[in-house]
Amino acid sequence: MIRSILVVCRGNVCRSPVAAAMLQRRLPHCRVASAGLTALVDEGVALEALVLAEADGFDVTRHRARQLNAQQLAEADLVLVMSEAQRRLLSERWPQAMGKVMRLGHWLSQGQGLDIPDPYRRSAAFFEQVHRLLAEASDSWAPRL
Repeated sequence: MIRSILVVCRGNVCRSPVAAAMLQRRLPHCRVASAGLTALVDEGVALEALVLAEADGFDVTRHRARQLNAQQLAEADLVLVMSEAQRRLLSERWPQAMGKVMRLGHWLSQGQGLDIPDPYRRSAAFFEQVHRLLAEASDSWAPRL
């Protein structure tokens, strides 16, 4: 049974903290955390992502970016990354974790799966598109966990 989920993106300031908040609401029986492969350590959520999260009722104001490490991976029952490239990178750095690493967008696009692009330093419209993908992906995981 999945009790602990770790959501991973690049900087841990746009996608993973928001996705973690979305999953936590949908899966209250799980502990959901986030981290970054190249985290902007101690930075808060990017303003564009923060505004969209708050508009949907998620409070991510206390989030501070943290760097992914082996202990976080070991403690998680499921690790959700944003892209196939991130999944491959994790397999190279931490091959022992590969059995529990999947893309957050795994169930999207009629089960074909989708990568969720990085909106960092992109337009507000791009952030909105990514936010919708995060919500759809979170919705797709909830009934499976």
